Amino acid sequence: MRYYGGCDVGSTYTKAVILDEAGKLVASVIQRSKMNAAQSSQTAMDACIAQVPALHSVDDLAYIVGTGYGRNRVPFAAENISEISCHAMGVHITDPTVKAIIDIGGQDVKGIAVASDGTVKNFAMNDKCAAGTGRFFEAMARSFEMTLEEFSALSLKAKNAIPITAQCTVFAESEVIALVGEGKAPEEIAAGIQMAVARRCFVMAKKAGAMGSITLSGGCAKNEGLKKAIEKVLKIKVTELSVDPQLMGALGAAEFARRKGGAAG
Repeated sequence: MRYYGGCDVGSTYTKAVILDEAGKLVASVIQRSKMNAAQSSQTAMDACIAQVPALHSVDDLAYIVGTGYGRNRVPFAAENISEISCHAMGVHITDPTVKAIIDIGGQDVKGIAVASDGTVKNFAMNDKCAAGTGRFFEAMARSFEMTLEEFSALSLKAKNAIPITAQCTVFAESEVIALVGEGKAPEEIAAGIQMAVARRCFVMAKKAGAMGSITLSGGCAKNEGLKKAIEKVLKIKVTELSVDPQLMGALGAAEFARRKGGAAG
């Protein structure tokens, strides 16, 4: 049995996936990224390899593809492929009916239109500002003195949403702190934050032509409040993936590795 690896080194989390030669996902890991991308990729892949009895080191993998912000610093990768292509492929092999992705990473938001073969038809991204990204949500959770999980659930209790007008993370955080100080309902402030991010996601999706059957990828896809807000803004149901949405980049990288390594073998 041959095995193939994908390693997605993101700005906040590093993800690793191993597929067998039939394309079955046999191991996966999600770890907080370290300052050193090479070290992040090594520890994540080592943890992944430890889940497969037949494997003992990265040398036992037939082919490895790196992706994400740190893709050029994955020392054991045979090649690297952009995270946009890998997210598209990861979503495609998980659910071929999905034709559009909103990927909310640690530092950017992407809208991706997916072709019928899992390649990228078009994409748009916002990487000039942290508003609407994972780092943005971390800042908002800090303002509420909550964990990310607690914050993501808070807006689900709201009957109304208080509009958040600031587009910058720093100014939005100040605006939220001021609203809390005024005694506004925390759940309604949280709902306003989720709606503001949902509208930003809608803009990216529209720019990319990423409409129709749509799903969320990246760590923020686990934010239930954001998912509900996006469904409200887009007026469609977001498709739930059967595999952790945070693994889509690594999964796509591993699938590329399987196709390339299998052909080479």
